[in-house]
Order: sequence, then structure tokens, then C-alpha cells
Amino acid sequence: MAYFHLKLIAPRPSFPHDASPEEKTAMQAHFGYWQGLALQGVAIAVGPVFAEGGAFGLALVEVSDEAAARDLADGDPIVTAGLGFKFDISPMPSIILRTSAGGAAAAA
Repeated sequence: MAYFHLKLIAPRPSFPHDASPEEKTAMQAHFGYWQGLALQGVAIAVGPVFAEGGAFGLALVEVSDEAAARDLADGDPIVTAGLGFKFDISPMPSIILRTSAGGAAAAA
């Protein structure tokens, strides 16, 4: 298995503060999609990042290879909705995981 960082890039820097009703609906489906992947153990962490230059989405995933990471990105409802969202995908050659609150970290 391999780890990847997926960065969801919105169609404009002002998103989500000016999201249209169509974008809000697609974001609800996006949330459900990633929540399901987290429950399956594929997504390690997922969430919005409010950075100085504009918000973006972040997902850390564990999959077999980069093609599988691309499949996750391409299958995201926010991408399939055709609203201008896209993912940048970067491999992570190693990762340190928290085993539990108060527990020791594990390297993978």
C-alpha cells in the first residue's frame, strides 16, 4: 500500500464563501463520499484548509498506487459535477500515524 496527499483546488479563491446552491449540493455529496472512504479505512484524514491564498481541500489516503489515488479523485462528486474543481495528487513516501490519543506514533 502507498500514501498520497490529494489537494482539492476550487474554481476560485473566494470559494467556499460565495458557493452557489449547485456547489453547496455537490459539496454535500463530496462530504458523504469522503466520509464513506474514511469509514472504509481508505481516507486517513480529510478536511478543508483555510489558507491565506484561498481555501482548499486536503485528503490523505492509503491506496495501492497512484492510479488508485487518481480514481478516488476522479470519482469525487465535486469533480464529476463539472463545476471546475480539480485535484493535485502527490505521493508520500512515508507517514507517521498516531495510533491513538495518548499512544505512541507509528511510522509507515
